[in-house]
Amino acid sequence: MNRNMMRQAQKLQAQLQKVQEELEEMTVEGSAGGGVVKVTVTGKQTVESVFIDPEAAEDIDLLQDLVAAAVNDAFAKTQEIAAKKMGAVTGGLNIPGLGI
Repeated sequence: MNRNMMRQAQKLQAQLQKVQEELEEMTVEGSAGGGVVKVTVTGKQTVESVFIDPEAAEDIDLLQDLVAAAVNDAFAKTQEIAAKKMGAVTGGLNIPGLGI
C-alpha cells in the first residue's frame, strides 16, 4: 500500500471512529399507539426510558404489544440513523464489521 492510500485509510478510520462516538451518544425516541407508549433508546441499542400512559394499563395484552412496537420503532430509527451517518463517510461502501 502506498503512502497516499495509507493516509486515506487512516483518515477514513478517524472519520468512522468519530461517527461511531456520535452514534453512541445519541438518544432516539420510538412510540406506538399515537404516543400512548414512548421508549427512548441510546445509540448503543439500550433502553434508557419507557413512558406508558396510565390509561393503557387497562388492557395488558394491548400494552405489551405497544411496548414491543415502541421498542422496535426506536431501534429501527437508531439503525437508520447509523446507516445514513456511516454511508456518508464510506460513500455507500459496505465495509464488513461496521455493524450497519
